[in-house]
Amino acid sequence: MIKTLQNTLKQDKEGFDLPKSVQDAIPIRRLWPDGIFQFGSKFSKTIRFTDINYAIASKEDKTSMFLGYSELLNALDTGSTTKITINNKRLNRQNFEQEILIPRQDDYLDGYRAEYNSMLMDKVTDSSNSVVQERYVTLSVHRKNVEEARAFFDRVTADVTTRLSHLDAHSEELDAVERLRVLHDFYRTGEEAEYRLDLRDLMRKGHSFKDSICPDSLEFKKDHFVMGGKFGRVLFLKEYASYIKDSMISELTALNRSMMLSIDVIPVPTDEAVREMQNRLLGVETNVTNWQRRQNNNNNFSAVVPYDLEQQRKETREMLDDLTTRDQR
Repeated sequence: MIKTLQNTLKQDKEGFDLPKSVQDAIPIRRLWPDGIFQFGSKFSKTIRFTDINYAIASKEDKTSMFLGYSELLNALDTGSTTKITINNKRLNRQNFEQEILIPRQDDYLDGYRAEYNSMLMDKVTDSSNSVVQERYVTLSVHRKNVEEARAFFDRVTADVTTRLSHLDAHSEELDAVERLRVLHDFYRTGEEAEYRLDLRDLMRKGHSFKDSICPDSLEFKKDHFVMGGKFGRVLFLKEYASYIKDSMISELTALNRSMMLSIDVIPVPTDEAVREMQNRLLGVETNVTNWQRRQNNNNNFSAVVPYDLEQQRKETREMLDDLTTRDQR
């Protein structure tokens, strides 16, 4: 295994304490008003960004967007981990009415405003339009204290925000209240409009922020969990096919369900990645040599290398070239 992956798994491995309450099941140890959370020995920061029109773009624009996304991933620090999250959640009708609908102006155009608002509300009441998507990039890093973590996030988040803007995606850093809102809406589905949180008031009263976001109950079963009065399940995909269509993520998130889809990204230093690919290429070339030797021993001197071995050799060389020429991580 690559050394970076071994170090990451070693650092993330922590002792598990059996939670004695629903609040204890939320692994956040400390938080700061600027949006930095501490869980275990790691600190994290979240950026929310808007979608880009990738699906309807031309082939050239798709290639440009993909290369820009690759540059974003390549700019991530090798000492940190990144989680890209797509959050499907039910539309909060009260917030929709406040933010989207046109308010009355007490003039002769109020009739048109009412008709327009009625059309919007008809669309929202349709089940296929009642799910909205939010997208986040969460950066996590091991540091000794919050000052070192804050200095790291100031540098990395600025770089990530700049590269997202190059993709025409607007982004914003979430403070502690906004990050807790995401957890509140997840744990308390259907109670989004009831979210009220004042960190200063909680500190003054000596209350825990977890009391405001945790569900009423939390049960873990063999293949699912029960959160309040709702049932859920977690699916973890570890092994992927050698070829994945670019529409896979959009197809998964197109389901009309409240769900979170996360992709974990662990940047690997270029020298380690090149060394790993060189070892793989050496293994493929060894398999090809052994196969040719067996054919020669059978007096078959004109045999063509099997397609799967030739394909492995080609793909490994292409990836090695891509790593070295573009300094990929």
